[in-house]
Amino acid sequence: VLMKTQSNFGIDTNPASHGRLSRRRLLQHGLWGAAGLLFADRLAWPTVAAPRPAKAKAVIQIWMWGGPSHLDTFDPKPAAGYDYCGPLADPIATNVDGVMVGQLLPELAKQADKYSIIRGMTHGVNAHETASYMVQTGRASGGRIVYPSVGAVTSLFKGYDAGYAGLIPPYIVLTEPQGRFSEAGFLGSRYKPFATGGDPAQRVFAVEGVVADGVSEQRQRNRRRLLGELDVLGGKLHEVPQISLLQKSRDQAYDLILGDGGKVFDLGEESEGLRDRYGRSTFGQSCLMARRLVERGVRFVTINYKGWDTHKEHFQTMRRKLPEMDRGMASLLQ
Repeated sequence: VLMKTQSNFGIDTNPASHGRLSRRRLLQHGLWGAAGLLFADRLAWPTVAAPRPAKAKAVIQIWMWGGPSHLDTFDPKPAAGYDYCGPLADPIATNVDGVMVGQLLPELAKQADKYSIIRGMTHGVNAHETASYMVQTGRASGGRIVYPSVGAVTSLFKGYDAGYAGLIPPYIVLTEPQGRFSEAGFLGSRYKPFATGGDPAQRVFAVEGVVADGVSEQRQRNRRRLLGELDVLGGKLHEVPQISLLQKSRDQAYDLILGDGGKVFDLGEESEGLRDRYGRSTFGQSCLMARRLVERGVRFVTINYKGWDTHKEHFQTMRRKLPEMDRGMASLLQ
């Protein structure tokens, strides 16, 4: 039918000209033929609803370095037998009909209506470094361009360039950088994550450059005053743009250390019962810290949860780490 209607689109139908196919006519035939095929395909397309507006205000990414086994967590296959499942072959039902999870995740089983499980995605990259790069950037490794991670991209579009005014950086990693590739990529250091360092499960969460164990608030104030007294050059050149910017950065840093901004890192403000519910492990307290950060407006938080690269003593490690993971994640979802 489409071929019969080509004359309506300005194609020459004079028999005398047949056999002489000019470049112009060839392009016309190809163009309208492709247009007709596209139109025919569209006749069969179903009506697609408009996408719903995004609601998310922040992201908490739990980066499980090394990768826990899907068989022991969210994709159990008990019928595969002992050679595949080992002793963890008794998955448990969740609060969503038909969905099972590993037997060591009872708390997450109660929260299954609050998360989605994607079992059909993979990438085929076997090396930790290149696989991490692909998952974090959406790009295959190689080439001269180093692409930014999803956290850095979020920092670009939802951070300081987009009106974010918080003293706490918009992209934070608890507690160590993911490493093995540059998270900021070609965006540059402005969009790198702020890695807290320290351990939120300790008595004092010693956040790099913000909270120092053994240094009181009064001592920090004395240091700030002494720095101001010694900065004679800055006082005389405060109208120079570079000096002014340096002083502004210093003032913001001290506002974070001594003001309300830095108090977000004080888990002592939470009740003992709540901290116990998350678990007193580094991971459990990192989940609680991540919640506090996004409540303060931080756009992207990564919890770098290491220890899943089990080349030996796998089941012993799973029996230790899965209950820890179960407790922290489930509490975060509540």
